[in-house]
Amino acid sequence: MDKLVLAGQEFDSRLIIGTGKYASAEALTKACEASGAQIATMAIKRVDIKGGSDDIILPLRKLGVTLMPNTSGARTAKEAIFAAQLSREALGTDWIKVEVHPDQKYLLPDPIETYNACAELVKQGFKVFAYCSADPCLCKSLAEAGVSAVMPLGAPIGSARGLETLPFLKIIIRESSVPVIVDAGIGAPSEAAKSLELGADAVMVNTAIAAANDPVLMAAAFRSACEAGRIGYEAGLAGLSSTARATSPMEKFLAEAMK
Repeated sequence: MDKLVLAGQEFDSRLIIGTGKYASAEALTKACEASGAQIATMAIKRVDIKGGSDDIILPLRKLGVTLMPNTSGARTAKEAIFAAQLSREALGTDWIKVEVHPDQKYLLPDPIETYNACAELVKQGFKVFAYCSADPCLCKSLAEAGVSAVMPLGAPIGSARGLETLPFLKIIIRESSVPVIVDAGIGAPSEAAKSLELGADAVMVNTAIAAANDPVLMAAAFRSACEAGRIGYEAGLAGLSSTARATSPMEKFLAEAMK
């Protein structure tokens, strides 16, 4: 398979994992290893700012995982920018996943505050990954602002409801000038495969793995699904037809037989 390229770095895996909801740091580490993921996102509010590390960060770094800190919990652009600055100081990385969701019931990203935060952080030299609604116009504006990737949601975060925004994801994937990472709502490996078959550059999964009965086995399932989905995309899907198409057409055979 070809490589995933994000912010100038190459990765073999197209699966990005979250670090929340695991029963323990050990469970997270084992699931991460089984998933083959090379990128993990984590909330900056969970990081030991003074120490710069904790029982989650060190094991991931030992696995060679690239950290993508996020601004989860930020309610405004100002709070997201401040969290990003803290993250760069604590973790020594310019990567930041911008999340701004003032509504705690549905956790839907605020489009205006998200755009404002992303535009400012790009100016400050961050490699910005924008978590946003599946809005093609917003994704286009974010790309023009200089984000490294857009991360439109498939369904509300943590809902495991799958690709409810599929018609809009198709437009975003087709039209985007930056990588597209389908983020939030993916509940099954088949949905990750579907996203990659359509041409998404990567998928981000947390709850579907962490909340599974066997997170390690589920992580392995997502790994296989992502690989299959990308290979399917590279191979080129046969496409849909409104009528039946014979798998073994008779026309040529009959023409030859009647000569």
